[in-house]
Amino acid sequence: MAEILLKPKGSIGIMVEAEVIRPDLFAGKKKEEIEGLFLWQGPKTLPLAEFFDVDIGRAGQTDEGKPEETSIIIEGDVSRVKRIGQGMKAGRIEIQGSAGMHLGEEMTGGSIIVRGDAGSWTGMEMRGGQIHIKGNGADHIGSAYRGSWRGMTGGEILIDGNARSQLGGGLVGGRIIVAGNVENFCGIRQSGGLILVRGSAVRGMGAEMNGGTIAICGSIKQPSPGFVEVGREENVKLGEIQLDGWYTKFAGDFALGKNPKGTLYCREG
Repeated sequence: MAEILLKPKGSIGIMVEAEVIRPDLFAGKKKEEIEGLFLWQGPKTLPLAEFFDVDIGRAGQTDEGKPEETSIIIEGDVSRVKRIGQGMKAGRIEIQGSAGMHLGEEMTGGSIIVRGDAGSWTGMEMRGGQIHIKGNGADHIGSAYRGSWRGMTGGEILIDGNARSQLGGGLVGGRIIVAGNVENFCGIRQSGGLILVRGSAVRGMGAEMNGGTIAICGSIKQPSPGFVEVGREENVKLGEIQLDGWYTKFAGDFALGKNPKGTLYCREG
């Protein structure tokens, strides 16, 4: 696999938009070509070399132009660099630090791993592939654009820490798994897919939900009023995932109408 190493140069003032940092745009290019790709900073376009040192090893060129065999490794914090991996189709990105907003937006394949935190709108309207956040996620992970009803439709987002508000807003397909806690309005307007939170939630879970599944392994501080208890289940199966113990099952959100198809599980005790 061809490996391209990017090392951030110093601190960044105005945030940089770097949708060109993705394997299918790096594959087959020479070092100088990668350095010459343009990034936006405010109203200006500047070459990638203005912000990163580039190293593609002794070969001097990435391997045969195959995105699926191209790996980009970013050594350091890029929390002020937005849109890394936007529209990504194949290959791999590893960020050895925290990442900025819109990471993996509209990606359809490949994988991104963040060994720190990830900014808001990560995985927005994602359609395939995997994003793995080793730290915490900010707001609107896996959600829809402002004014849109369709968020993530496929793929998988894993968060080893906590997530903030409106996780999976407008979720249609795919799944989001959070090892820690979430805050407000997780799964708002969800119509499909799965959200699994192994910790607890604050309020507004599944508001305006009309399909899909949410499971909370901890507690919900302020449940949504439009959900109705429909039973209890032990050792709930969610695809290949099994949740041990007893869970209360709810249907909702009845605030939307008389026949909502959303399912919410909350662990008992």
